[in-house]
Amino acid sequence: MGKSDTVADSLRGLATEGVDTRFAGIDKMSALELAGVMNEADAEVPRAVAGALPVIATVIEAVVDRMAKGGRLRYVGAGTAGRMAVVDASECPPTFSTPPELVQAILAGGPAAMTNAAEGAEDDDDAGASAVAAHDITAADVVIGVTASGRTPFVLSAIAEARRRGALTAGLSCNADSALSRVAEHGIEVVVGNEVIAGSTRLKSGTAQKLVLNMISTITMVQLGHTYGNYMVDMRVLNEKLAVRAAKMVSDITGADRDTAAAALAKADNHAKTAVLMIEADIDVGAARALLDETAGKLSQALLRAGASNVE
Repeated sequence: MGKSDTVADSLRGLATEGVDTRFAGIDKMSALELAGVMNEADAEVPRAVAGALPVIATVIEAVVDRMAKGGRLRYVGAGTAGRMAVVDASECPPTFSTPPELVQAILAGGPAAMTNAAEGAEDDDDAGASAVAAHDITAADVVIGVTASGRTPFVLSAIAEARRRGALTAGLSCNADSALSRVAEHGIEVVVGNEVIAGSTRLKSGTAQKLVLNMISTITMVQLGHTYGNYMVDMRVLNEKLAVRAAKMVSDITGADRDTAAAALAKADNHAKTAVLMIEADIDVGAARALLDETAGKLSQALLRAGASNVE
C-alpha cells in the first residue's frame, strides 16, 4: 500500500471530510440564500462545543494549576487550526498583560505559514517533535494540539514528544475517536459534521476551534486574576480608544470622576488595576504595586488586604 493509500484510509469516514447533500446546490444559490445556509450550518457549532464542556473545563483547570506554578501554555497546529491558535495566543499579552513567552502557538511551517499556505508542513512529523524540543517543553507546561481531522502528523508528533517530556497534553479535534485524542491525555472532540464546502475546515471546524481556544485562554486568565469581575483591568493601553476605555473602567469601578481616574492611570503607567487600588486604598503607585505582587495580581484580594472592601 502506497503513502497516498494510507492517507486516504486515515481520512475515510471523518466527518470533516464528508460531502453533505444538503449543500450540493450552493453554486447555484444567490448570495443571500447561501449566506442563510452558512448561518444555519454555523448555528450547529455552539451545540457541538457544549457537548465537550466537561473535558474543556478539566483542561482549563490543569492550565490554571500549572500556570500558577510558573508553567507555560503552548498550542500546536497546522493550516487553519494553527492560525486560529496563533490568533488566540497573540491576543493574550495585549488583553491580559501576560509576558509573550507565557502563551505561544507553534505553527507548522513557522511564522511564514501565517500568511502563506504551507500545507505540506503538516505532514512533517519530525518537525513537530523538533518544535516542541525547541520550546524546551517541560513537565511544568501544558501543550494543546489543534487539528480538525485529528490525524495531522506534525501535531501528533508534537503532542507525543510533549507527553514524553512530562507536559500535560490535550488535543482539540473535530472528529470522534480521533488519533489525537488517543495520543493526548485529554481529548476535546467537537464534532461539527460535514462542512458546507466539503473538506474546507476553515468553516465550521475553524469556528469551533476559535470558540474552544477563546474559552481556554479567557477562563484561565480570569481564574488567575487578570480581570476584576468582567472588567479587563490588566489590558495594555496601546491607543486612544483603549485609554478612554481604561479611564471609564477605573471610574466605573471606583466611582471616581474621569479626571481623577485619568490622573491615577497616568501615575500607574496606564495600568487600570493599579490605578483602581491607588484610588480605593488611597495609596501611592509603589504601595499599590507591592500589594498586587503580594496577592498574585488579584485585585479583589489586594483591595481586601488594603481595607478597601467596599468595592463590588
